[in-house]
Amino acid sequence: MSSTDRDVDHALAYPEPPASPLWHRHCGETPRPLTPAEQKRNYELLALAQRTPRPRSPRPTQTLAEAS
Repeated sequence: MSSTDRDVDHALAYPEPPASPLWHRHCGETPRPLTPAEQKRNYELLALAQRTPRPRSPRPTQTLAEAS
């Protein structure tokens, strides 16, 4: 096996599609500033997401001895 065969990256079978035009901003356009209400809501949602633990998968209620 030659070194060129090993250097080939097979992770992507096809090239990535071009980015959506919605992701691009035309030259000179600036984003719309957030209103104070939107800023407050974003801050509250971020604080909630950081505080809330992720749900864990349920554990079986029976022990291994009881299950057999």
